Amino acid sequence: MTEPSLVAGVDCSTQATKVVVCDAATGEVLREGRAPHPDATQVDPAEWFRAWEIASDGLLDGVSAISVGGQQHGMVLLSADGEVVHPAVLWNDTSSADATAELVSELGGVEAWAAAVGSVPVPSFTVTKLRWVRSAAPDAAARAEAVALPHDWLTHKLAADRSGISDLTTDRGDASGTGWWSPITNSYRPDLVSMAFGRSLTLPRVAGPAEVVGQTASGAALAAGTGDNMAAALGLDLQPGDVAVSLGTSGTAFARSDSPTADPSGFVAGFADATGGYLPLVCTLNAARVMSATAQLLGMDLAALDEAALSSPGSGGLVMLPYLDGERTPDLPHSTGLIYGLTRATAQPATMARAAVEGMLCGLADAVDALRAQGLPVERVLLLGGAARSRAVQALAPALLGAPVVLPEPAEYVALGAARQAAWAVSGTLPTWEATVSKPESSIMTDPEATRVRELYASVLSGTRPLLAAPRP
Repeated sequence: MTEPSLVAGVDCSTQATKVVVCDAATGEVLREGRAPHPDATQVDPAEWFRAWEIASDGLLDGVSAISVGGQQHGMVLLSADGEVVHPAVLWNDTSSADATAELVSELGGVEAWAAAVGSVPVPSFTVTKLRWVRSAAPDAAARAEAVALPHDWLTHKLAADRSGISDLTTDRGDASGTGWWSPITNSYRPDLVSMAFGRSLTLPRVAGPAEVVGQTASGAALAAGTGDNMAAALGLDLQPGDVAVSLGTSGTAFARSDSPTADPSGFVAGFADATGGYLPLVCTLNAARVMSATAQLLGMDLAALDEAALSSPGSGGLVMLPYLDGERTPDLPHSTGLIYGLTRATAQPATMARAAVEGMLCGLADAVDALRAQGLPVERVLLLGGAARSRAVQALAPALLGAPVVLPEPAEYVALGAARQAAWAVSGTLPTWEATVSKPESSIMTDPEATRVRELYASVLSGTRPLLAAPRP
């Protein structure tokens, strides 16, 4: 019997590095490993390589190609000889909130940014971190000669045939989250780098979707890699009419598109995908951790929180704005969580549990509606991520999201998508890998109930937005 051709996909995420080794023809996962990252918003990239070595140990025999999917937006500054000059500033670091406002104003406002790069910067975007580091770490900024993203850096580190910064590469998908590359023109805007940083920097070459960009010391081909959301779209094999809603550390809603988008409201980021198309995306900072934080507050584990939320007939007018770590969408980086409607009747664990699940889902429902407003059809929602396993989430999601919901089989879809890209790079053909889906819990919310919940959520957000936007004391 012929041994399968093997490819590896890497997910260098916020919390961990995950590696899967797959049959290149079918996508079957044959080996996998994982290693954690430090829990911080600024991290030495050497920690990612250490995690890669641990996660991949003993897995790579016979692997013909590797691709890296990485957390979007993280800023890795490099000296001329390729040394990291400052800890990588990750997407969920909101230190650049003030820098963001400066940059948006300097280019001429939100419409100018949407026209220039398809997205309006928020503090997650790399371009805002360039502005921030100029004043926050001037010595490091003075040494910087190149800027890369996490997947760019790890790909570069894995390549045995590179040195310095001259051979840095990226891809369209990840580049589209920097704030200085335009999916509309498929080109860099180096003037935006200079505006943010005060001078030019070396930028990675944008490789083609199926390009081999180097090889490892063992001779495995290195594919271009991409951002984590773009890799997840590949792993899920998103089709027209599909919207992926991921409930992990962050919450995301994204869909494939044949044409670029440019939303001046800033709600939808007009990203590119990893295939040559586009990936309009909405991202919130707060998702699964809303449920874990609420469970901790109530003295429950997650299973008990689930049961409590399911046992409640509703939230009774209790609304949670779940901005526990600030928020990216809506753009409220200084905000905190807020609970409205607390009475003796609603001050019950079950009601609080229900309001937490509803609040998390209302934020993602706004995201799905924003994609609809960009002309994208929403025929079904693929619900994934850690919180998608919650029975309460499954039971409330269809009504609140306004579409049929299916559950992809739990898997490392970012790593799977990267592996699929690796198979594409060495074979020249994007393989068809099927993603198995199942039905969620039966819905416990009617459409009229969902409408009332969402209207109250929107009213509370509108009424408290000035308070939420103000810097914290």
